[in-house]
Amino acid sequence: MSKHDNTRPNYDTIITKIADYVCEEIHPTPLALKTAGYCLADSIGCAYAALEVEACQKLLGPWVHGEQCSNSVYVPGTPFELDPIKAAFDITALIRWLDYNDTWLAKEWGHPSDNIGAILASMAFVSNRSKQFSGKVFSVYHILLAMIKAYEIQGIMALDNAFNAKGIDHVILVKLASTAVVAKVLGANKGQIKAAVSQVWLDGNSLRTYRHAPNTGSRKSWAAGDATSRAMRIAIMTLRGEEGYPSSITAPTWGFNDACFGGDTVKLAHEFDQYVMENILFKVAYPAEFHAQTAVECAFKLHPYVNDSIQQIRIYTQEAGNRIINKTGMLYNFADRDHCIQYMVAIGLLKGSLEASDYHDEMANDPRVDVLRDKMVVAEDPRYTEAYFDATKRAIPNRIEITFNDGTVKTEESYYPLGHKNRRDEAIPELKKKLLRNCGSKTAQDVLLPFFTDENLSWTRDVPVTEFLARLRG
Repeated sequence: MSKHDNTRPNYDTIITKIADYVCEEIHPTPLALKTAGYCLADSIGCAYAALEVEACQKLLGPWVHGEQCSNSVYVPGTPFELDPIKAAFDITALIRWLDYNDTWLAKEWGHPSDNIGAILASMAFVSNRSKQFSGKVFSVYHILLAMIKAYEIQGIMALDNAFNAKGIDHVILVKLASTAVVAKVLGANKGQIKAAVSQVWLDGNSLRTYRHAPNTGSRKSWAAGDATSRAMRIAIMTLRGEEGYPSSITAPTWGFNDACFGGDTVKLAHEFDQYVMENILFKVAYPAEFHAQTAVECAFKLHPYVNDSIQQIRIYTQEAGNRIINKTGMLYNFADRDHCIQYMVAIGLLKGSLEASDYHDEMANDPRVDVLRDKMVVAEDPRYTEAYFDATKRAIPNRIEITFNDGTVKTEESYYPLGHKNRRDEAIPELKKKLLRNCGSKTAQDVLLPFFTDENLSWTRDVPVTEFLARLRG
């Protein structure tokens, strides 16, 4: 009979480094702080836009219809006051629903603003019940500091770890970052944060099935909400005394590396700081899966040349774009269409624009869309893949070549989308316009526009989270 050494090990290095980072006092750079303000305003604007979508509306509100929860968390744009676990779900689902919130691309990709739902819910919950939490009251400034840390954890863990290649959805990193940050908000010490983070790796993480042909569906719009609500639950359970599992990543056979990661090793690319917030990617002008953003920009420029004499359309993209959104055949729903590079390019070519409503059936049933899709060929350009992974560039290149029946060719190429750091000065005025479009409520505009007008965000220190959310209540 085999014997097992039952000596309890120290916590895995990654777990310890995450806990150390979360417990460190942060001194934000002006760029990181200002960018966090843009991210918060933009994300809540995305949430307001999603309130118009019936499929999203039906998931909002208490777990059980009619359930009441007082002195807890307001969900922006809605009449709901919810427990922090369901509030994290609802706020995150709203932010994420239209695939319009900020983005991070590396070997893994994702949306660091998905963590905002957990941050808002936990800080509002603690502030509303401050007597139970040693008198803690959080301000909007604290939201921004927590965002910098959550973005950093998710983004740095994404640099060298391709969970997608193992079939695991990127929301594992949302759950990881949110659990660590929320545990700290709720008052956890470093040991408790380690215990909470260790639980994430054991947690039966989501598959990517719902993001890919032939199963793409609306779960991709609420998967991050599921992750943040789970993070909140793990943090609360840990603070009630639930123990941690020190080698939940590295334990032979039973740990995450062997059981879920094919025996590969989860890596930490470099130390946590403020790199991710300073380099975040915004979706500025239109909702499109980010690997296709520059392709859609190229399509807009080629729109004036579109006519009935197109023979072929070739789209050159990065390896990730080719793998994720190169999709032929029937497109069954909104989620299918906004993850199909051919569909997004077709709309851009036909209209010279792209809006969330263009993924609905009315536009999809326009016969011209499939005529163009049938003429498209998508291929990887190795140069684009190299530029995509180059840490000094962080490019997302695409190129479109249209060949006409007379043999003439029109070509457009773009390396950096409007939301890239290299185009930040150009993007911020457009991001502000996006916010105004998304927030029909004058009150919401008044609450969120100061993130664009106050350079040092000094006002955020004086506004409690509870007041901030109350003013955004629908």
